[in-house]
Amino acid sequence: MKSWQRWTPDAIVGVVVLLAGLAQIRGNVYFGLDAAPIAVVVGIAAAAGLFRAAPGVALAIAWCVGAVQVTTGTYMMLVEGAFALVAFGCARWGSAATVWLSGLSIPASTAIALWWLDSDVLLYTLDQVRLQSLVDLARRTDSWRPTVGFLLFALLLAPWLLGLVLRFFARSEDSRRSQAAAEAERDQAEEIARLREQQAQLARDVHDVVGHSLAVILAQAESAQYLDEVDTQGLKRTMANIATSARTSLDDVRQVLTTTSGDTAQRARHADLDSLVEGVRASGHEVLSHEVGVSHPLPPELEVVAFRVLQEMLTNAIKHGRRDQPIRVERHWEGDLRIEVENAVDDAPEETQPLQLQSQVAPGGQGIDGMQRRLQAVGGRLDVRRRLEPPTFTATAWVPLRAQA
Repeated sequence: MKSWQRWTPDAIVGVVVLLAGLAQIRGNVYFGLDAAPIAVVVGIAAAAGLFRAAPGVALAIAWCVGAVQVTTGTYMMLVEGAFALVAFGCARWGSAATVWLSGLSIPASTAIALWWLDSDVLLYTLDQVRLQSLVDLARRTDSWRPTVGFLLFALLLAPWLLGLVLRFFARSEDSRRSQAAAEAERDQAEEIARLREQQAQLARDVHDVVGHSLAVILAQAESAQYLDEVDTQGLKRTMANIATSARTSLDDVRQVLTTTSGDTAQRARHADLDSLVEGVRASGHEVLSHEVGVSHPLPPELEVVAFRVLQEMLTNAIKHGRRDQPIRVERHWEGDLRIEVENAVDDAPEETQPLQLQSQVAPGGQGIDGMQRRLQAVGGRLDVRRRLEPPTFTATAWVPLRAQA
C-alpha cells in the first residue's frame, strides 16, 4: 500500500473534526473570533488525525490542548469527543510507554476538567449534548461534579479499554501466526532432513552392492589370467561366475532403486549371510568361515544390517587384503551377534603402505562410515584395527540381538 493511501483515512478524520469545530465556533456567541478557540480546534483535529499513525504525538497534542483551554478559559466543545479516538489509538497502536501514559492521563484529565469547570461551562456543555436532566440537577444543587466526572471518565476509559483488548487480540494472532510459521519451517526442515537421510541411505546401499560385486568380479577376472590356455572349462566357469555376480549385482541395484528401505522382499533376500561367503569363494579367494553358537532368524531390520555390514567387510578384505592368504569370517551367536572378518595385509611400514590399505584402516571412508551408521541405527557398534604380528586387518561388528528381543 502506498504512503498516501495509508494516510488518507487519518487525514479525512482530522479534516472532519476541524470543520466541525470551526462550525461550532462560528455558530456560537461564546467563542467569537478569538485565537484560543481556533487553536483548540486545530489541536483537536491534529490529535484526531494522528491517533493511529502517531498515538504518542496525538497524546502530547491532547495535553497541549487541555493546557490552552485551562489557561485561556476556553469553553469545552463537542469536538473534544474526538479525544476518545486518541485514547483508543494509544491503547491499540501506541508503545508500552504510550499505553501507560494514556491510561494515567484518563483519571488525571478528568480531575483537571472537574477542577477547572464552573457552572456556566457545565450548563453550556450539557445543553449542547441535550442532557437536560443534568442541567436541571446542576441548577438545583452543587453535587453535579461526581456525575459529570464519571461521564468524562467513561467517555475516555471505554475506547481505551477497547483498544487494549484489540491490541491483545492482535498480539495473540501474531503469536499464533509466528508459531504456525515456525512449525511449518520445522516440518520443512524435518522433511529435508528425512530426504537427505534417504538419499544418504540410498548412496550407502548402492555403494555396498556395487562395491562388493565389482570387487568380486575383479577378483574373478584376475584369477582367469592364471588359468592354463587349454583349460577352457575353467575359463568358462570363471566367466559364468562373473556373469552370475554381475547379474546378481544388477538385480540388487534394481531392488535398491525400486523398493523402500526395509521392504519385506528385500529383507528376505539379504537374510542369507552364507551366500556372501560363497560368492567370495567363487571369485577365487580362500575363505575360512567359522560359526559359534546356534544361529537363529533375525528380525527383518537386523537381517538387512547384518547382510550389508558383512558384505562391506568382505569387499574391503577382497580389495585390500593379500590374495595368497585366506579371509577369516567368524559369526558368534552368544548373546549379541558378533561378526568378525580378518584378512592378511602387507607387512610394510605404516608410512610406506599403499593408499588402499590406508583407506581400509581409516574410519572416514564411505564403507566404514556406512557400516557405523547402520550399526548405530540399531544400537550396535563397529571396531576396526590393524595388527602388526601377524600383519592383519580385523573388522568386528556387534548386532544387539538382546536389545531387539
